[in-house]
This record gives sequence, C-alpha cells and structure tokens, in this order.
Amino acid sequence: MKIEEEIFKTYTLNKNKLIKYGFTKEKEVYKYSTNIMNDAFMVTITINQNSKVEGHIYDLDCESEYTNFRVENITGNFALTIKEKYQSLLQDIRNNCFDKTYFILNKTNRLAELIINKYKVTPEFLWQKYPTFGVFRNPVSKKWFAIIMNIDKSKIIPNQNGEIEILNLKLDDINYLKQKGFYPAYHMNKKSWVSIILDGTLSDEQIMHFVNISYNLSDVKDEWIIPANPNYFDVITYIESLPVFSWKQPKNITIGATVYIYLGAPYSAILYKCKVIELDLYDEPKNPTMNLELIKKYNAKEYPFSKLKEYGLNSVRSARRIPSRLSQELNKANTSCK
Repeated sequence: MKIEEEIFKTYTLNKNKLIKYGFTKEKEVYKYSTNIMNDAFMVTITINQNSKVEGHIYDLDCESEYTNFRVENITGNFALTIKEKYQSLLQDIRNNCFDKTYFILNKTNRLAELIINKYKVTPEFLWQKYPTFGVFRNPVSKKWFAIIMNIDKSKIIPNQNGEIEILNLKLDDINYLKQKGFYPAYHMNKKSWVSIILDGTLSDEQIMHFVNISYNLSDVKDEWIIPANPNYFDVITYIESLPVFSWKQPKNITIGATVYIYLGAPYSAILYKCKVIELDLYDEPKNPTMNLELIKKYNAKEYPFSKLKEYGLNSVRSARRIPSRLSQELNKANTSCK
C-alpha cells in the first residue's frame, strides 16, 4: 500500500480547510508545495476531486524526481530521513485538513453511524495488528453483535482480489447464505455468523434489519429456565408456601437473575417466575444453593412445552439460559403473582 493510502486510510477530506492550510485550487484539483531538507528538495501534494492524495518529491539540484524514499525496504539513512519528513508533512495535512472517520468507505461509515445512533455504542478497535477492525458490543451483555473488517476480497470470494470492507453478523438462520450478498463468515464461527460485503449489494435499510437480528441475539438477559419433577417431591406446595425458597444453584447465575421454574409431567409447562435474591448458600461446599423469591405464577396452559418449542426451546433437561425469542415472549406477560 502506498504511503499516502496508508496515512489517509480512515480520514475524510474537509475541503473548507485546504485553502487555509495553503493549498491552491486549479479547476477541481487542490495543490500544495513546500521545500524540505534545507530547500534541497521540493514536495508537491495534489488532491483530486475524488479526494485522492498524491505526492512527489523533486531534487532541486538535479532537477529530477526523487523516488528512493518509496523503496519497500530502505537501507540508506538519507532516503529514510526524506521518507520520515514526507510522512510528517502528510500527517500534518491529514490532521489539519481531514476529519477522522472510523472506517475506509463512505458507505461503511454511514452504516456505522446508523449503528451508533440506534444502539448507543461506538466501535472498539481491539487489535494493534488490525487497527481498522471495529467491533460493536452490546452494552449490557458485552457480547459482540457486529464486526467491520477490511480484507482482501479473495478471503471471501476465491480468485477475486482487491481491498473490501465486510460486516460480520450473528444470525438466527444460516440459510441467509442462500441470499445474494451473504457469504460464509470470515474469521468467525460459520455455523452462526455470516459476512456481508459492503459494496452496495444490500441497502442500508436491509443491512440494518440484519444488524437488529444480530443485536437481539446478543441481548442475553440473565434469565434461566430450571426444570423440576413434581413426581419427586411436592414442588407446588414447597414454592407457594414460602415467601423465599432455596434451590440448587446453576453455574454463572447472578444476583437479580430471573428464574422460570418448569414442572415436568403431568404439567409440562412453566408455572413460576422467580428472582434470585441470595447466592452461594452451602449445604455442602461443592453444592451451593440459592434463594429465590416468587414474583409471578402462570397457569399451566399459558406456557406448555409445545409453546416453548415454538420460541426455540427444544428441551428442558437441566438449568439453562432461555433463548432470546422466548425471553421476549415471556416478558410480554403481565400475570401478577397469586
């Protein structure tokens, strides 16, 4: 990559600042020149109507263009010094005449602004080796829901080259890959993530629809479903006769978490919604228990297993977090505790 492309990679030209800096405008091209190395060399910078920056260095004594500073692996101190001065000039122009953007393409930055405004998050740039890879993280669950990367197109489409920007999303149905514009996820789990090339194939509105799906999948609340066997002991009497009751504690549950108690046959339904109010109460050191407060009671016909399956819960064999779709459905309920 050329020096100019690397320095101005994630910056957008602010034309209003060029003249103040010292550029002159000739038709649609802005030009700037200055001398370096004790006036022995002249640098000329041009910025065309597409905001592309080009630079040349001329040896004034020899009256010829000097290009040694562009050699990939510079060995001479003189050429290295000229390169450093040239880079310093470009960086000064960048800092004074360009505005910082998060990503390379205008479309990508426009999409990033839509994500920022809707979800109130900003991209995190986590890797020094990949400074333009931006991660969007759910502010509550801290889980990633979108990643923007710039990669070579061959990483996504074999035998095609050129730098592109992609958006990785986690989706609820991998069959989206059958649709135009979707590709197997780059550098992510291909069973649940996809890549979208930000080339205009999908509109901003279409992409934001899928961003929302990914965000909802990342919006993991601390909500659990825990099975109980009414044939083993009288669960109903135990729960309903106590304002607070104890239960075996699953790993990674937190204070304030919501727990739905699912009773097996003959009920095969969710009957109770509870809140965790205490943790790590030990009967034995290896078997912690928690205290639950009953906050809602359901009729067995409200959330039978047949309905739970419709919202992505295929089995209730042990304590587990509930799927996001089921969470949304359960939180619609307004049945008060009886």
